[in-house]
Amino acid sequence: MLKIRKNIAISDSGFVFDPLSGESYSLNPIGLEILQLIKNGQSFEAVSKHILEKYEVDAETFERYYYDFLATLKLFHLTEPD
Repeated sequence: MLKIRKNIAISDSGFVFDPLSGESYSLNPIGLEILQLIKNGQSFEAVSKHILEKYEVDAETFERYYYDFLATLKLFHLTEPD
């Protein structure tokens, strides 16, 4: 399971700060919601269920965007190493 690095600061407004690199990022509200769910240890299945119940999106579309989002988090080193 993917884990968000513990020292990453995430504000309620979607501002993400990486103290190691000094980089900051902005998330849209859904991206913030997904990141918080992942940070709280939710599995893909739990995140998917939450998002599919709350938003009008089909499972295939969500899965594609979810894994693209995870790849971006890894690219910016916001996740724990595998």
